[in-house]
Amino acid sequence: MKLRLNFSVNGESAEALVDPDKTLLEVLREDLQLTGTKHGCELGECGACAVLLDDQPVLSCLVVSHECEGRSVVTVEGLTVDGRLHPLQECFADLGASQCGYCTPGILIAAKALLDREPNPSRDLIREALSGNLCRCTGYQQILDAVEASIVRLGEGGDQK
Repeated sequence: MKLRLNFSVNGESAEALVDPDKTLLEVLREDLQLTGTKHGCELGECGACAVLLDDQPVLSCLVVSHECEGRSVVTVEGLTVDGRLHPLQECFADLGASQCGYCTPGILIAAKALLDREPNPSRDLIREALSGNLCRCTGYQQILDAVEASIVRLGEGGDQK
């Protein structure tokens, strides 16, 4: 028996008929064709599938889709507003913070959640906030640099929620 799921995705109403055990990750990628959220470990260990659920970062591979009924989800695609990249996305591109790019969507979501609750975090706080996101390519230095650069950019009027 399928369930009708009604929720908001990236500020737009969304509806899907889903199997009761389908994860949010599967609904986003398979039903809504939002493939920015990556399918990684399926165990909640890599962070590649991070999204914001009611403004809180969650691992979409661990969220059963029907738990999202009437709630708000933001994926990496939702960070772009009116065709303009979020300052985090700009800084990641400018500073080479993504190599293969597989982990990048989850890291961007985790970083956005951090900056939404703490607009001027220390480097240690950034490290802690991103500790659940694994990256095999960058060595993390460029990622930390990009998050710090985005703090400056956001403070210069690049404010984008």
